[in-house]
Amino acid sequence: MKFNKFLILKIFFILVSSPLFFNVPKANAAEEIKIIYSIFSRTIKVNSLKTFAKEGKTTRKLKKILKATKSSDKEIRTVLNKDFEIPITIASKLVYSEIGNIFLTRLSSIIHPPRANDERTGMLALRASVIQGISIGNGKINLINFFEGYPTKTVILDVSALSKVMNKVESISELLTFFTNSPLEKIKAN
Repeated sequence: MKFNKFLILKIFFILVSSPLFFNVPKANAAEEIKIIYSIFSRTIKVNSLKTFAKEGKTTRKLKKILKATKSSDKEIRTVLNKDFEIPITIASKLVYSEIGNIFLTRLSSIIHPPRANDERTGMLALRASVIQGISIGNGKINLINFFEGYPTKTVILDVSALSKVMNKVESISELLTFFTNSPLEKIKAN
């Protein structure tokens, strides 16, 4: 009788606690990009951006936002569709490296989840997005795959923070050159 009570108590505990430990909700892919500039904000659906990138078709809302960039549709589509081929193992090494951490920390002030109170949360989301984006693109990543791989429903794009970074574009281009040349070759060799 004592054994049965103990067994029933164990089974009850397992049934009650298992949803807490084993029913982890699946992270959703980003559905929208919320562009914030000062006190203004606009939202773009990732699917409408994807349709524009692939077919050139835009919604009225997207057309207004794209017009504000003062770039031609062709230029924007080229940027959205630009594929970067990188094996997922190398990308993983890069995003977990010291320089990768610095790069992601800085980028997390520009692109981050809603209500992210710290850089670490944004950095983790960016890491996941890069890895998932490469997986979606079968070894290649572009901006659309990046956003499709983002682990929250909404992605915040802070234009004010982006503007600050764009003022230092030479150092960023040097950083990108650094990323794509010597360390990539060293990581491939290891």
